[in-house]
Amino acid sequence: MAPLSRRTAAAALVALPFCWSGVRAQPVAARRPTPAQTEGPFYPVALPQDSDADLLRNGSRAYGRGQPAIVSGIVTDLDGGPVAGAQVEIWQCDEAGHYHHPGDGGRADPDFQGFGRVTAGRDGRYRFRTIRPVAYSGRTPHIHVKVKLGRHELLTTQLYVEGDPHNERDFLWRRLGADRGLVTVPFTRGAEGLQAEFPIVVTA
Repeated sequence: MAPLSRRTAAAALVALPFCWSGVRAQPVAARRPTPAQTEGPFYPVALPQDSDADLLRNGSRAYGRGQPAIVSGIVTDLDGGPVAGAQVEIWQCDEAGHYHHPGDGGRADPDFQGFGRVTAGRDGRYRFRTIRPVAYSGRTPHIHVKVKLGRHELLTTQLYVEGDPHNERDFLWRRLGADRGLVTVPFTRGAEGLQAEFPIVVTA
């Protein structure tokens, strides 16, 4: 094979950085934020005295209906960094489809806490003990979720159950379009009953 001419060698050296540039690490694309949804009519008028992460215990009362479930996840920003100290709230109806709210006629089971609040750790992780949400008139099973950081409200959304037959008939779920997968997660069998992992991505 003939040796390269000076002109050919020089051209190769000039082109070399451009060849390498194609394999350089590209910046990681920003994550898609968890879509916002309506707060709905049943956010507590007054927060219950017991507002911890265990919705199956309301003070000294224990709730024995429904399918126990652990709902957990990590709150991150658009770059994937954990949002330490984020306050995560959830609220949902009991197994009979009733909320702790005057607008629902005060029919909720007093044993069910119905509302919980936790502060995410340094890793952004949160965890609740509750029940798999149930359907009620006009709505597919869902859990309301709100995320705050200090005095700032970052997100209000709803969590849905993957594969639930009521989803396709729910107007709010259908309205999500391509974003449905960001708020629809499987409830799978685990050591503590059902488990659902719900990652939350916010603009922090």
